[in-house]
Amino acid sequence: MTAFSRRVLRTERGRLTALYGSLLLLAGGGLVALVYVLLGQGLYASVSGAVSTVSPALRLGERMDVDPGRAPVPAQSMAPGEGPTPDQLRNYALTQNLTGAVTEATQHRLLTVSLIALAVFAVLSIWLAWWMAGRVLRPVAVITGTARRLSGENLDERIALDAPPGELKELADTFDAMLGRMEHLVSAQRRFAANAAHELRTPLAVQRAAAEIGLAGDPSPERVARIRERLIGVADSSEHLIESLLLLAVSEEGLESAERVDLAALAAAELAACPQQGVTVERTLAPLTVTGDRTLLGHLVRNLLTNAVRHNREGGRLTLETSAEGELTVSNTGPVIDPADVPRLLEPFRRRAERQHTAGEGAGLGLSIVASIARAHEAELTARANPAPDGGLTVRVRFPAADPPAAGQRSAAVKGG
Repeated sequence: MTAFSRRVLRTERGRLTALYGSLLLLAGGGLVALVYVLLGQGLYASVSGAVSTVSPALRLGERMDVDPGRAPVPAQSMAPGEGPTPDQLRNYALTQNLTGAVTEATQHRLLTVSLIALAVFAVLSIWLAWWMAGRVLRPVAVITGTARRLSGENLDERIALDAPPGELKELADTFDAMLGRMEHLVSAQRRFAANAAHELRTPLAVQRAAAEIGLAGDPSPERVARIRERLIGVADSSEHLIESLLLLAVSEEGLESAERVDLAALAAAELAACPQQGVTVERTLAPLTVTGDRTLLGHLVRNLLTNAVRHNREGGRLTLETSAEGELTVSNTGPVIDPADVPRLLEPFRRRAERQHTAGEGAGLGLSIVASIARAHEAELTARANPAPDGGLTVRVRFPAADPPAAGQRSAAVKGG
């Protein structure tokens, strides 16, 4: 086998060609063998019958004259007890010899023609198999070429295979959908890196400015105290940011262990620990038990409540609900939000308004952490903007396996301020 043949057989097209060609050649060879066997079984009898019709006109050493207008007369059966004459025996021997010779010549001719036809068919089969394999694998070649051209700069390219429905069409469409998800993830990663760099650079710039400008010369004790308080606040903000990033990374890794968690009791405990700052709280906590990580679920509820209080208004309202259908809902009043802006609020470092660098502002990671923890628990998170005049946001997390409440348990609705 030559190097070229080995290279061809290493390709899928070469293997498919060998497979298709072998199948076609095997089918052709089987057909030739079947025809040869079936014809050989009845050929001798057919030739013998045909020769026997003219056997009375045959004589050893004599010239055979056949009248073209006379129909051949088949051999007649002998009467009982009558034996063949010497001429009949000679005719019978001649008939057998002629039949055998004609049969052998016919079979030889048939075999020769069949082998020639099979050789031509083999060449044609290989060519057809090569063409067929190329046509079948053409969409795969398109997918491969697209995959080779892809990089972080052209993830917007799609295969868009124009083909009838089938496995390869489904493969191309699945690849296009995967490219869409990859493009979204890469874009989100780039935004995350840029926003993280900006968020981490800001406190460092503040600390540097406070140290270089605020402590320049011979500052007074009061000034030193203010700068110290400022630096501690910036350090606390940086620490909170790093802890939020670590929590986001942990939640993205998924759950290492899971247990049954009473989410209604957990939500009540987190609500009691959350500063409400004059916001009216309405809670409806139906019994709800989910399977998950208690610590991460605590962060989920805590971030939702903190976000609802932080972005509320004076005298506003916060609603906390759990349902036996497996839903946790947190809703708050506040500024009116454009519904088109809601999806981007679930991304890291995204805020409704530009950052003001004020105390208690947050890093813009709260809802993104909530979304990440929900994904880790295979829960469905939906967020919608509340219409005017109340405004604000409603976030609903639906867990996949909510246990039904036990018999006799009732939903408890408690209102507080």
